[in-house]
Amino acid sequence: MTQACVPKWLEWAREIQALSQIGLTFSSNEHQTANFHRLQEIAAEMAGLNSGLEQGDFLQSFSAQPGYATAKIDVRGAAVRQDQILLVQERSDQHWCLPGGWADVGETPSAMVAREFFEESGFVVHPKKLIGVFDANRGGRPLEFFHAYKVVFLCDIVSGAARTSLETQAVDFFNFDSLPPLSTNRTNLRHLGEIRAHLRDETRPATFD
Repeated sequence: MTQACVPKWLEWAREIQALSQIGLTFSSNEHQTANFHRLQEIAAEMAGLNSGLEQGDFLQSFSAQPGYATAKIDVRGAAVRQDQILLVQERSDQHWCLPGGWADVGETPSAMVAREFFEESGFVVHPKKLIGVFDANRGGRPLEFFHAYKVVFLCDIVSGAARTSLETQAVDFFNFDSLPPLSTNRTNLRHLGEIRAHLRDETRPATFD
């Protein structure tokens, strides 16, 4: 979702939530804390009203975000074999994407993408190049309420074989010109276009938003 496509209510709700989270982190008295909790409730009310989801679900998610508000990180790995890109089919929406997911604390980016790739596809990979860092301002669902960056690595397959996981129900290779339905919150045509451009030009620099 580009910035121009983000609904105004979502921009406002995200900003109010971030301000409330930062305020709760640095509030010094009960009056300030109460005000920032109210801002958090307003953000949840806006999100619930416009999404059709429960306000309480948003509040629970907001409460699980302590400390200074920052963007989340989503890592994805791209591996190509015989000019075909490896994709996994998500159980959650039945659509396809690059292996990857939310970054965990304590790992380097390259280690995270290699682990996520193996867990979701069964293939051991070696990350060799950064494709790009994308603004993944993915909107609407509770998990994607928060602002996120997407980091995509080009990887070499070292070993392994296709294997599904708790999150993925199929693993396969596809021609770039004959793709299955994409899980666009996770992988979209822009990401795949950049991957293809890097394959054609090994000197191409990483892209970024």
